Amino acid sequence: MSDRVYQVTISSAERTVVSIDNFAVPQNKITFLFGESGIGKSMISKAVYGLLDPDALDIAINGRSYADHLKQSRTQEIQKNSFFVFQEPSSHLNNLMTIDRQITEGSLQLAKDDSDILNHLWKDIDEQAVRTLFEIYPKPYRPSGGEKQRILLLMAFKKINVLLNSFGAEAPTYFVFDEPTGSLDDNFRNLFLHLLFTKYVQRPFTIMIITHDYSIISEVYKKYANLLDSIRFRELSRLKSGAVELHDFSPDEYLGWLQKTAFKGGAVARQEKVLEVEADFKIFNRSLCIYREREHRQKTNLVIHKGEMVYLKAPSGVGKTTLAKLVMGLFRPQKFEMQLAGTRITEKTHKSVWHKKVWGKKAGMVFQHADESLNLQATVKEVFDGLPLKSRLRSAVLKQKLGELFEGEIADAFISKKVAFLSGGQKQRLNLLRTLVMNTDLIILDEPLNGLDFLSITKVMEKLEERRRQGSALLLISHNEEIFDTILDKEHIYYLAECTMELPADRQS
Repeated sequence: MSDRVYQVTISSAERTVVSIDNFAVPQNKITFLFGESGIGKSMISKAVYGLLDPDALDIAINGRSYADHLKQSRTQEIQKNSFFVFQEPSSHLNNLMTIDRQITEGSLQLAKDDSDILNHLWKDIDEQAVRTLFEIYPKPYRPSGGEKQRILLLMAFKKINVLLNSFGAEAPTYFVFDEPTGSLDDNFRNLFLHLLFTKYVQRPFTIMIITHDYSIISEVYKKYANLLDSIRFRELSRLKSGAVELHDFSPDEYLGWLQKTAFKGGAVARQEKVLEVEADFKIFNRSLCIYREREHRQKTNLVIHKGEMVYLKAPSGVGKTTLAKLVMGLFRPQKFEMQLAGTRITEKTHKSVWHKKVWGKKAGMVFQHADESLNLQATVKEVFDGLPLKSRLRSAVLKQKLGELFEGEIADAFISKKVAFLSGGQKQRLNLLRTLVMNTDLIILDEPLNGLDFLSITKVMEKLEERRRQGSALLLISHNEEIFDTILDKEHIYYLAECTMELPADRQS
């Protein structure tokens, strides 16, 4: 089967939100769709699937009204045969119904036996313990983000099982997985891929995987080379005024870059310490420890010198961001000690020390979520005007700084634009630049590659390496394990975990 190509225009209040002339959906193939956050990947996919509200947006598909698109038999068949896994599971799960009821709604009740799916997605976790989870009503923090993600994937796989058992090979399908592994580590991501590809081999169907995780390419090439003829890698890029285009993304572009990008994070010379955090600390009644090995055998202080890049690893929810916020004085610990650029700080240190000596002087932090760290009502210029710099950045200097991470000429209209009107990827780049211009001794980066396309990732990594060579100390927190495991040697990788009893010296082999 060939590609089905859609021309999609989505407008609101006479403003084009997004438009594309060549949104190709390869039939009964697997497409990995990359592109920066907010560029329109999800919205276009929802439009094609038939999920947008025609009363809230003006939508046209292939020159026809959205009402006509929704009435088409093909659209209705796709909705009947397929499933859409939303980026934010909480937007799909109903908090007025138990999870157990939701995973058996409608046609999902036809997939009677889901034990194989459940045991695969919750590998090494007792099935009965997982089923106990299904008895609750979903709330913002219960179940966890990763559990909600897997619940939605469970529902999608149940629908796939219905498809395999009930529909012929010609039935139109469009299974969309929108950031399906955003809350999962690489291990659970790989379990998801394995199960999805196993189902696909049984009966090919149309799959669209929307992701920012370029490292997924390596996993596909290592383990699923036999499926490459059925896989497409594509990327969405911005043109102008809401217009975007779809183009092929060459896996070699990422794999080749990864191979040659090895900064090794070492100090320019063995210079003075910038940060030393004691190996164990306590916060929120949890005792956490820092280790040098994945096996958590022997705890150690976290140390970063000038000109060093260090990577802190742990599964989601363990406390990596919590530790970063402790360093920045944003949480009050029960036990904590560190040396930061010559200043000793403990759990007893008064908050005024961070105001006077740390924030914007000795340390700056790039927070994980740009929407939460930027003033959305400020203009791009005002974001920088509010920084503790010796003098405000003149427009010409500001444009030059922005040009380091933004494409094309930076116009006056852009620096006067409100942050709220920027795309997710643009906000993230602004979030990064705001911290980098302060030129602090220590730079903490929490998921710095969040929501970026490949070109922006390469620019950000070049910028971070430039700052390292200039003598900054960088502490990285990221789920992009493949990238940072490749560019950093073991000496510059630390692990965070709940404190465990250390092994005797004769067993630490």
